[in-house]
Amino acid sequence: MTEIGIGIVGGGYMGKAHAVAHSAVGAIFDTALRPRLEMVCASNPTSAEKYRAAYGFARGTADWQALVNDPRVEAVVIASPQSTHRAIAEAAFARNKPVFCEKPLGVDVADSRAMVAAAESSGQINMSGFNYIRTPASQFVRQMLDAGEIGDITGFRGEHTEDFMADPAEPATWRSQGQANGCMGDLAPHPINCALRLIGPMTELIAEVETVIPERPGGTVTNDDHAQIMCRFASGVLGNIYVSRVATGRKMGYKYEITGTKGAIYFDGEDQNAVHLYKITGPEAQRGFTKILTGPAHPDYQPFCLGPGHGTGYQDQIIIEAKDFLTAIHTGQNLWPTFRDGMEVNQIVAACHASSTARSWRNISDF
Repeated sequence: MTEIGIGIVGGGYMGKAHAVAHSAVGAIFDTALRPRLEMVCASNPTSAEKYRAAYGFARGTADWQALVNDPRVEAVVIASPQSTHRAIAEAAFARNKPVFCEKPLGVDVADSRAMVAAAESSGQINMSGFNYIRTPASQFVRQMLDAGEIGDITGFRGEHTEDFMADPAEPATWRSQGQANGCMGDLAPHPINCALRLIGPMTELIAEVETVIPERPGGTVTNDDHAQIMCRFASGVLGNIYVSRVATGRKMGYKYEITGTKGAIYFDGEDQNAVHLYKITGPEAQRGFTKILTGPAHPDYQPFCLGPGHGTGYQDQIIIEAKDFLTAIHTGQNLWPTFRDGMEVNQIVAACHASSTARSWRNISDF
């Protein structure tokens, strides 16, 4: 067992999640590398000290360059705003340090390409943060698809819907400013990443991206509230993705349905410890979706709990990410999703914006 010094840039919501994950991952998964919370970086010294004390880091700083340059920080986790991702990642790779970066990878495709180039030229481990697809249920879905349980895939329907900006009286904030903070920058990467993981590469799409509530108390909204995407996969499968931050009543609508020639699969993020499987077997009168509760027989479940149906939660998804990151560092082999996978998501987001503006189909390879 070997210690590894972890530096986290950002101490807010996601910074806390990653700090907790790296504190727990060694005990849960018995990883060969055991994280040591070495340094946390925040926007000012007061916040840095608060996060240091709260999360158990050895040191805090308001200078991300100090964190990246510190020899006791051996791996970097980026959980700061998108506009900072590129500079931090490039600096860490220049110092031959592995990097985990929260989604979206950069503010745009140009940022993402530069980050991929820095990662691949350094030869260092790199990973993009997409936690929702790592639930034991969705990992099990991937296994079923690989095994051909529902036959040849014929269709994909996905969504990520929430209602945190559904109320027109909700004041304008940083979330309502700038394309990177809109629904396409914030929520859409998750179902896009899901589709790529479960169905494969996309080749073309047509999208409608829209601002539903253009004015809010305190300011004008300069980004999008929801979007509809129709896409074609390299396999020939047709797909549809809907994303919204104004979907009244929906709290965690990370859903997908996959149809095949022998059955279908349905998953709902508001019930993340279950997956629904339909198979074309037996008499028609007895057919229907079967609800499968996750348990120790499913990927990455048993280390958390020995009881089937007892369930895992949001924080556990981040712990699974930490396990994968540490495993990649230990073995020297990148694990999915890499920076290149994160860039692919950004390319699709860019294609959606371009398609919506032109009101026409777009080839993703053009972006």
